[in-house]
Order: sequence, then C-alpha cells, then structure tokens
Amino acid sequence: MTKYCLILIGLFSICNSAYASVVLPKFFSDNMVLQRNVAIPIWGWADADEEIEVKINCQTKTVKADKTGKWMVKLDAELAGGPYELSIKGKNIITIKNVLVGEVWICSGQSNMEFNVKGVINAEKEINDANYPFIRHFAVVKDISSLPKEDIKGGEWAVCDKSTVASFTAVGYFFAKQIYDELKVPVGLIHASWGGSNSETWTSREAFENSDEFKEMIAQMPQIDLDSISKLYIEQKEKLVEKLQGSKTNIADAVNYKEPLFNDSKWPELNVPELWENQELGDFDGVVWFRKTMQISANDAGKAATIELSKIDDEDITYINGSEIGSIKIWDAKRKYTIPAGLLKEGKNVIAIRIVDNGGGGGIHGESGDLKITTENSVIPINGKWKFQVESVKSEVDKNSYPSLLYNAMLNPLIPYAIQGVLWYQGESNAGRAYQYRKAFPLLITDWRKKWNQGDFPFYFVQLASFNGANGNSNNGSAWAELREAQTLALQLPNTGMCVTTDIGNPKDIHPTNKQDVGKRLSAIALNNIYKKNTVCTGPSFKSMEKKENQIIASFENIGSGLSTPDKYGYVKGFEIAGSDKVFYYAKAFIKDNKVVIYSENVENPEAIHFGWADDAGDNNLYNVEGFPALPFRTDNWKDITKDAKYKIEIPE
Repeated sequence: MTKYCLILIGLFSICNSAYASVVLPKFFSDNMVLQRNVAIPIWGWADADEEIEVKINCQTKTVKADKTGKWMVKLDAELAGGPYELSIKGKNIITIKNVLVGEVWICSGQSNMEFNVKGVINAEKEINDANYPFIRHFAVVKDISSLPKEDIKGGEWAVCDKSTVASFTAVGYFFAKQIYDELKVPVGLIHASWGGSNSETWTSREAFENSDEFKEMIAQMPQIDLDSISKLYIEQKEKLVEKLQGSKTNIADAVNYKEPLFNDSKWPELNVPELWENQELGDFDGVVWFRKTMQISANDAGKAATIELSKIDDEDITYINGSEIGSIKIWDAKRKYTIPAGLLKEGKNVIAIRIVDNGGGGGIHGESGDLKITTENSVIPINGKWKFQVESVKSEVDKNSYPSLLYNAMLNPLIPYAIQGVLWYQGESNAGRAYQYRKAFPLLITDWRKKWNQGDFPFYFVQLASFNGANGNSNNGSAWAELREAQTLALQLPNTGMCVTTDIGNPKDIHPTNKQDVGKRLSAIALNNIYKKNTVCTGPSFKSMEKKENQIIASFENIGSGLSTPDKYGYVKGFEIAGSDKVFYYAKAFIKDNKVVIYSENVENPEAIHFGWADDAGDNNLYNVEGFPALPFRTDNWKDITKDAKYKIEIPE
C-alpha cells in the first residue's frame, strides 16, 4: 500500500471518529442544575442510528439516534438532591460531574437583567457573603443568528462563591438566594440577556407569522443567513443616511470634520442631549460626527476652561478648534475635559465630537444642564441643536436590526431544557412603541411557553423602574408610563407575576443599583404562587373609584394587611386629578378606611385620576403594610403618545 493511501485512510479514520462521537449541547456540563419533579430531557447528536445510554442517580435510559444523528431521552423525575454524575454513553462516554437537581430559572431581558452583582449597592459585602455552593449560574455567550440554531455559542456553569458571583446576573442571584434560603434546594440560573435588546429580537419567527399584529411585518423578512442579512442591513442604513444628509458616507472626508474652518452648513441637525434613536437618525450603529459653533468673549479668550458633555454612548473623541482635548470609551460616563489655555479664541469656536456607537442607544444623552463650557468669567450652555454627519455604518448586524436574532441564537438552543419558569427584565428599548407592547409582550410569553411545551410555566417580570427618559408626564404624555401599563396588562395571562420598582429606580440612571429588592420581590411571587408559602407577594392594584363632590375615592385589591404610606404626615404622593378639560393637577391624597381619597383645589368636578403616570414615578409612596408598592395606573384613556408607533423592518429593494 502506498504512503499516500495510508495518509488518506488515517485522515478518514480521524474524521469518521470525530463524527461518530456523542456530542451534547454546551450547557450540559459540569456543575449544571436539572429541574426537579418533572421529566428531564437530555439530548444531543451522534452517528445515525447510534445506541445512546444515559445514566443518573438510580436510573438508566437508552435511545437510538435518528437518521440525522439527533437523539433525546426523557429521564424520570428526580427529587431535589445531588451532587450526581450524569453519564452519556455511545461510541464514546461523556461524564458530567457535580450535577444537582433543584429549581431552574431562565433569566432574560436587557441590561437591567444583564446588570451583574459587582455593580449593586454594597457590592463588596454581597460578594464576600456569597457562599452558596447550591446556587449555580450559566451565562449564555452573546450571539445572533438569522436562522434558529441548535446549540449556543458558549458558556459555563459557575458554582456560587465570592470568586464567581460578581459576574452573575444580580436580579437572578438575589432571587435565587432568597429561594434557597427559604427552600434549601439547589437553584440553577440560565442567564441569556443582552443590554439594549427589544422584545421582538427575543421572539420567534413562527410567533410573528401567527400574529395578526405582526404577520405583515415578518412576511418582509427573508429566511437567509446572517452574512446576507448583514449586507441588507448595511444597504438599508446607507440609504437612510444618504436621504438624511443628502450624500453618501465618505470616510476619506471625515478627517476634515474636526477642523474649525470646515464648512458644515449643509449638515442636518439633532437635538442634544437626546439619544439619536429617538430622533430622525433612528436605530443606527456606527460612527457619527457632531459639531457645534459657539461664541467666546474677549475676556475668556486664551484662558483655560472646562467643557462638560453629559454622557456619550458609546465612545467619543472630542476636539476644540481642531485639537483633541479628551476621549472616553464608557457609554454612561459623564464627560468633563480641560480646555488648555490658548485654545479658545475670541469669536467663533468649534466643538467637534467623533462618536462611535457599537449597539443600543447612541449619541449625547443625559441632563441639559450637564452640557456647558465653564470659563473664568462665565458658563456657556451648549445644549440644543448640533450639526451631525455619519462617517460610517457599523458593518455587523445589531441584535435589534431584525426580528428573532437573539431568540434564534441564545434561546432556541435551550429548548426543551426542563425549567421551573422565567424571570424577565426588559422594556426600556420598547418604550417608544409602548402601546404595541400590549401585543408584543404577551406574544413573547405565549411563544416561549408553546416552544417549551411545558404548559403555562411561571413567567415573572419586572416593571420598569423610575427613570426620567424624556420628561414624560400626564399632560405631555409618557412613553414609560404607557410601557408600564402594557406590562400590567400582561398579568391577564395565566401564571404571570410582576414586580413593581418605581420606588427603587433612579431618575438619572437607567440602571438602578438596588437589585437586592428586585430579586426579593420576584422571589416573593414565586414563594407564594409556586412554593405555597402563603405570603403577601405584590402591592395594591387599582380596583374602582367613586366620585364624592370634588373628591375621588379609589379602592384597591391586593392590599394585604391594609394600605400604608411611609410619609410621617400620612400624605400619599404620586396622584394627579383632572376634570373634563383633561388637564391634570398634582393631587392631595390620604388613606381612609383602606381607600385613598384624592382631590385638588384646581379641580371642582373630577373625572379621572392618575397614579405614577410619568417617566419618573419615584414620588409614588403608596404601599400595603407588607411593604409592596402600589401599581401605577390611570382611569382614563385620553392620551396615548405611542399608539401609532409600530415595529417594522426595512429591507432594501
């Protein structure tokens, strides 16, 4: 036999052996947690018709792979316990060690679910106290796909201790900690979230196809691979940019954008501070230049000064009159740079900022008062209209560019792993389409339940915290309030629960650091509804109202041991009241006989009340005695500022 033939035979043997090996999804690995008290699916891939044997504890199951090599067994239900070894034997043997059986929860959503333990209040103490070997955490590696995938990109199970817990989802961890402390059974968290993601990217194509609301949208979406999607995405964004600024992107020209004599008179404008997603540039990722011309007096010329630019998402390089004065690559960090002496001149001066947005929100955001130049003699505001020009479009598809991208890559591969339920924290990215979220969110919940085929498993979610997204209120309208209302309406689905967080948000930070109370409130719902601890687990919700002269008396459900407020004078804050003119006024309110009496001297004949109807609803202070905050609500439907906003995709011709 020739040497060439021997090499071919050897290569064939290696390839054939690799193909024949039993392979498991990446989340079947050491330290994993399996769901107790239900049949346990174990699956993977092998050679066609290969015999597979699966063992754990005192049971053994066998199955034969199908003609494509796929196989699945369902182990009998196990009680909480472990650690065990899970053995899978085909032509090779895989042994998974330190396996526990307990409660498994999927943790998903956007950045407030992704927010990890190292960022919470009292983080150092929480980390040092994290000795919970029966809590395990699996972080699904971020990935997108235009078509459903069979396996995730990567990830690993981590045993909870002070060396690992810092990177755990904080909401999930504090939930698991409470569950473990109460039940003393293992808890496994499978964490699949991505900051800035909308709900549509977590929903399957099939769900959209069967939805009257979305089937027309999804019909426009081709079933093609990600490379082809990327090409379409870039073409679409390039067309948008050309339409907005009257010219195509030109990286070569961008080297001149920082120069003070550059003519930007034909550039379009954006409002600053405000994310460009909320303006005509829309859902755009890439590189954008901002320019603003301001006047400097003779008294300030030539002297050192400072410039503050609030926050810039994600990265900036800032120039004054063509000279670089600072650069930061943290999306939520406030920018404050020193302008050296001699750089400012009398008359016109030009600020130029090169902004790189890698995903999610983009542009200059924050408080208007945080945009200013401070000199020795004066403070010069620089908020308002800025010129802008796109340098380039991000070459990779963003997770929100098209529907189902995260579902396909990060969720579909997990199905049908046996779970107890889902914890969900998302909605910020859907606030601009809050009214449509009334359909989008229930669609996601029913979609996941249908795909898992485990019945109406528990789906518990966090209502948006207080955050002053756009100064929304009762009279101007509030997208965040409408999103919270859409979340409340989702409670009509069976086996759902909602954690209210208006009282523990931060009006200036979309990522509040008190995740401990979020986890505890979610766990209270689970402990009552699933684990039968018979405890109060939610706050007062509006039931009905009656008019009495110039007052409205509101009745509530879920009041527990009774209504309460922490205000030492008994003043209940967060209520507004309006008459037939539909103008709302801050109301005086107090608790009487476990009802709330609401009135205002400005409204003689009241017709409607609002509670917490604002982006920032942090003033709300109505609770039940058990300490759970009341749900925001309105009794009218006079103004819906997001009613006409629809999710859509744009496919270039």
